Amino acid sequence: MNKNASQPGIISLAILAMGGEGGGVLADWLVDLAEHNGHWAQTTSVPGVAQRTGATIYYIEMYPQSASPSGQMPVMALSPFPGEVDIVLASELMEAGRALQRGLVDPHKTTFIASSHRVYSMTERTAMGDGRVDEAKLLAGAQAAAKLFISADFAKLAEQTGSLIAPALYGALAASERLPFSRAQFEATIERSGVGVKTSLKAFAAGFDAAMQALHPSTASVADATPVALPLHRQVGPKLQALAQSLEGAFAPSAHEVIASGLTRLADYQDVGYATLYARRLQDMAQGLASASLAPSMAAEVLREGARHLALWMSYEDTVRVADLKTRRSRFARVSQEVSLNESQLIDIHEFMHPRLEEIADTLPAGLGRWLLGSTAGRAVVGRFTQKGRVVQTSSLRGFLLLYFVASLRRIRPVSLRYQTEQQRIEAWWAQALQLLPQHAELALEVLRAQQLVKGYGDTHARGWRHFEKLMTTLPRLQQLPDAANRLSALRKAALADDSGQALDQAVHQLAPA
Repeated sequence: MNKNASQPGIISLAILAMGGEGGGVLADWLVDLAEHNGHWAQTTSVPGVAQRTGATIYYIEMYPQSASPSGQMPVMALSPFPGEVDIVLASELMEAGRALQRGLVDPHKTTFIASSHRVYSMTERTAMGDGRVDEAKLLAGAQAAAKLFISADFAKLAEQTGSLIAPALYGALAASERLPFSRAQFEATIERSGVGVKTSLKAFAAGFDAAMQALHPSTASVADATPVALPLHRQVGPKLQALAQSLEGAFAPSAHEVIASGLTRLADYQDVGYATLYARRLQDMAQGLASASLAPSMAAEVLREGARHLALWMSYEDTVRVADLKTRRSRFARVSQEVSLNESQLIDIHEFMHPRLEEIADTLPAGLGRWLLGSTAGRAVVGRFTQKGRVVQTSSLRGFLLLYFVASLRRIRPVSLRYQTEQQRIEAWWAQALQLLPQHAELALEVLRAQQLVKGYGDTHARGWRHFEKLMTTLPRLQQLPDAANRLSALRKAALADDSGQALDQAVHQLAPA
């Protein structure tokens, strides 16, 4: 029973959820909970934008019938008012940020319950660089903005119990004791619904326990709670363990996690031999760092950023990679999960594909690819099949086998035109960064980060490469300036902010002459 809600009065709740998460069900449960336990209740909903699968705000108010004169129902609001909401529940971290932005959370009043998992917004997904909102800042802001903040990965708990996130949030709400109802009364509401009762109760219990853990954390020492970092060879698969063991002594443990991720990514992208090439390039950087006599913190940052961006560039996107990802079992499983496919349903997946002649040439062996690009007759013949895009049904046998064949070309990728071109560019970029390390470590770090511009394939890749080249041509001028690293960082951000290149051109033009 809630000790904090003993005084009669309207209790207001706002639920911010996305489509398919059960926000409407959660609102209905709260109304049922109130009405079966001596309260008036009212719920409304305000649909949001479709870019986040229909994000919606559900608003509930409840009022004890015993406090209502002559049994008259009170007048209740239809939407939440900033600073006047008692309880806010957010189904995801960006929805929590949306609640903060709208002023729904008040430090003197609001209990804020939010899931810590992420569903990236469209602006985050389409950003040319890393457009993700800083999760740590969001969590810190939520903690500071609320009277009581409860956070856990309720989506993971829901997945583990085979339920939606709504019952887990409902359990966390019960644990908060901000409503004048017992746990048994909360659970009785789920039982009365008659749908998915068993799994919902499991998710409810998991959410309740997670919230109790957040409210009453273990008194174990921090040292006991800190996980021990695994050695590098324990962070990779069996095929990579010998390679990882040979690298452990060359790199500080703080870099092992990102290096292990790089090795795993590149072995998956091509093979163990390709991961070995990645390791050899990192060893060259380790030698350069040792001779540069940098501060340990700077050396560690250069190594981590170098390992990360090198792995990203070496796993460049091409037609083979796209086909490989689209035909994986895990992809079909993920799509089925996203649409909540059940055993009695079938799903069709249609891909729109529009390969350009250049992408076809890039996939061919280098000599044949160059001939195709330089042959008028060859371009004319192949161009007839690339003028328009086509829809491929990946879920059909014919469409799957077509993409599966393209994915199988991974075996000849090392002799392809695109592979040779990208390796030459990577070597030049890597050598440039290593050359700058002894005298211009901060500038070398920004050169490594400039890899953010080189991504995607087709027009996106061509545009990013042009921007990258423009940045690299400014290096001789920048090295003469005292704030060279900051200048290059500003140019990179200008290129990421405007894919037309106008902002970058203007920023380059404003550079002081050497």
